Amino acid sequence: MEGFPLKNSAIDIEKDFKKYETIAEKLKAIAHPYRLCIVRGLLSGECNVTTIQECLNLPQSTVSQHISKLKSAGIIEGKRNGLEICYRVVDNDIINAVKLLFND
Repeated sequence: MEGFPLKNSAIDIEKDFKKYETIAEKLKAIAHPYRLCIVRGLLSGECNVTTIQECLNLPQSTVSQHISKLKSAGIIEGKRNGLEICYRVVDNDIINAVKLLFND
């Protein structure tokens, strides 16, 4: 029977804790169906809150809260274009993970 893949290797969780913590925080940020949907949608291109709101059929305040969580996790960033802000995914790890999850 195969065991833990690192069976013969010691895992120095203390040494790598910050890395694990950073990855876990990113995963927590996308671990909500709407946030995951927002990120996946933004992989197709930049988008503003109004368009996201219409696609998800959610109140603007709810979309803004989800956007805020994704921004604070460093997964997306916004660029002002006149009166609107267009968002895009900037985290390559998350881009790769979402593509992998959806076989894109």
